[in-house]
Formats: sequence, C-alpha cells, structure tokens
Amino acid sequence: MASPIPRQPGRSLLLQLLVVTVVAMRGAQAAPAAGQPSGPGPVRAVDSVDLARYGGFWYEIAKIPNRFQKQCARQTIAHYSLRRDGRINILNQCIKQNGNADQARGIARVVDPNTAAKLKVSLVSFLGWRPFWGDYWIIGLDANYRWAIVGTPDRQYGWILARSQSLDPAALETIFAVLERNGYQRTRFMVGPQGR
Repeated sequence: MASPIPRQPGRSLLLQLLVVTVVAMRGAQAAPAAGQPSGPGPVRAVDSVDLARYGGFWYEIAKIPNRFQKQCARQTIAHYSLRRDGRINILNQCIKQNGNADQARGIARVVDPNTAAKLKVSLVSFLGWRPFWGDYWIIGLDANYRWAIVGTPDRQYGWILARSQSLDPAALETIFAVLERNGYQRTRFMVGPQGR
C-alpha cells in the first residue's frame, strides 16, 4: 500500500507571509524616504479677494496651452463684472488667426465665501442650464490688483493676467515664484502676444 502524501501545514502561512512582504515592499517604494520631499503640496488660493476690485478688464499675459483657447492667436482679454446676485458675468475675447474676434460669455460663482478666491466658472449654457463648471482659483494677486494668477487644484490649467498688456521682469519673477510654490512648472506657461 502506498504511503499518503505528507501534509505541509506551514504552506498557507508561507503564502500569507509572501503576500504581506510584497505589499510591504510596494508600500515602501511608494512612500518617500525620510528627509526627502514628497512632492508639491496642494494648490493654495489667496487669503482674500475683493471681487468688486477684481472686476474689469484683464489681459492674458501667459497660459498653460489648452484645447478651448487653441483658436486664439492674440489679444486675449477677459472682462469680469459683479452681479447683484453675487455671481460674476464673464466675457472672454481673443483675435483668431484670420483676424476675426472670438467671444465666450459665461458666469462664475463663489465656492469659498470666506475668501472669495475659489470660484466655479461656466462658459456653456443650454437654454439657461449650465451643466459644466470648472475650477477657477485665484492663487496669486498683486496688492494693487495689477496682476493675478489663476489656477486649478489639479494644476492642469493656469493663467497669468494683468491690467496692462505686459508686465516687467520683476513682476513676472514674483509671479513665477508663486506658481512654483504651488507646484507649477514655469516652462509650461506660454506667453501670448497682445499686439494689434
């Protein structure tokens, strides 16, 4: 009579230990080593925005290129006006390559009433219904409202705006320092022509 196959009672325990070891190794690879930075922290909006002062015309100085502005060749501007209901009317305009103007109208609503620095913007309307809202965070703002930096919490979009058609190098360096503190790379921003 053949002898039975000997049981190996520790086999399932060995398998469990192997799984635990692999999981622990993956976690160690994903976690930053002690003393090393873990990457950029979250994007931070400014502490306070006076929306009445923020209103008016802004020139786009630079942006992270995006699909919804690809038709714009030059003279990109935005006009914001505060409404009685607390929302903001938006008019974005640019000149296309063929010389024609392109316009988009929308509204913005304040998401964080404590600072008024985090807004949601909608530029698409279907018979008054606005199904799409995008983040619009003011992450940098000159004390005299001469320039502003707008970004999104995922860092996919960003704009540098100014009250004039250009900014001096010192102001631009200040702006890029704010962007870099918020985890943006300055090389992603493309300066747009404002010429006529």
